[in-house]
Amino acid sequence: MICPRLLPAAILALFALPASAAATEAAATPAPAAAPWQFEWNARLRHEDVDDDAFDLGARATTLRLRAGLRMHLGDGFEALVEGEGVASAGDEYNSGANGRTTRPAITDPEGAELNQAWIGWKNDRIGATLGRQRLLFDNQRWIGNSGWRQNEQTFDALSMQWKPTAAITARYAFIDRVHRVSGDHALDPLARERDLSTQVFNLAMKHGAQQWVGYAYLHDDRDLATASTSTYGLRWSGARLHDGSGWGWTLESARQRDFADNPLAFSHAYWLLEPTFASHGITWRAGWEHLGGNGTHALQAPLATLHAFNGWADKFLVTPPGGLDDRYIGAGGAFGRGSKCSWLASWHDFRAATDGDRYGSEWNASLAFPVGASLTGLVKLADYRSDGFARDTRKLWLQLEWAH
Repeated sequence: MICPRLLPAAILALFALPASAAATEAAATPAPAAAPWQFEWNARLRHEDVDDDAFDLGARATTLRLRAGLRMHLGDGFEALVEGEGVASAGDEYNSGANGRTTRPAITDPEGAELNQAWIGWKNDRIGATLGRQRLLFDNQRWIGNSGWRQNEQTFDALSMQWKPTAAITARYAFIDRVHRVSGDHALDPLARERDLSTQVFNLAMKHGAQQWVGYAYLHDDRDLATASTSTYGLRWSGARLHDGSGWGWTLESARQRDFADNPLAFSHAYWLLEPTFASHGITWRAGWEHLGGNGTHALQAPLATLHAFNGWADKFLVTPPGGLDDRYIGAGGAFGRGSKCSWLASWHDFRAATDGDRYGSEWNASLAFPVGASLTGLVKLADYRSDGFARDTRKLWLQLEWAH
């Protein structure tokens, strides 16, 4: 599961941490003892309908995802998790990436069962480390995430570490040996199953009140596809000035991505995000401009990100076009009344090339989430992409129920 080149340093790190942290533990109040093990599970039933004008046939997928695991509390700060994941489908009227139905639009929820997580970790109030197949989420998941929207989650074979020298500062590091992608172990394209990596992730966050500053360096070395290797350095500032739930918020981010490791290409692309928000009467209004640079032949990419959460839910820009992408958007969201567990979101995107401003298209997104009993959540979600020269008109509908235990 973990490449042999990672094991020696990983084992030393895990077992050296308790000794190195002894001083910080001395004054800490012992936490209540946890049960020695606990069973965890969740399930998600989803129907997805896709009408893409690039295909004569539409796509329909009704899938059930079950995820179950055993979490073990081993004492002295050690913990382990073994978790499996299985996806079943009620039909094959869609291209899952593994079933060969290429005459229909893609819905990347293939059938199958596989190991999702298997890790051992140690932590105290200041430091911790986790070794094994694990979920990694950094900041808003724009660069590193688990692609949790898809039924088969993206996970990583990695050694991850965290250090909190003060309550306001958090330093995170990860060495990623392999990524297991959402297309699953049986995808027809081997590169869509998993990638052999030698990727290092550095992230330093500092909080002050309702503000946070983050600096990061993501050194992504893809051993299976050299042209995907990149270094990305960036800064992110977010915060809010709220009074009784009303007021302004903001996110500003800037980064630079360049070729890295054995990448035979030469490029340097800019990234920026400007996103002000305003909250009032239970509704948060949002506007934004996200820029992913390109030079006409190559563009900035985020291959380890949770991509569905960005640039429209129709997923037309999972791979940034060579001309780059400018995504200007407005949106709003909130709950139906104070204390309501029903929530809604709506947004509109205008997509253009970053190089020359040529129009790609526009998209409407809307969703409604609502409780169904005590442990069940329902979701209705829509995406309507209208092409203006890039790809073809696409409409998507999702109906979903999710159980959590």
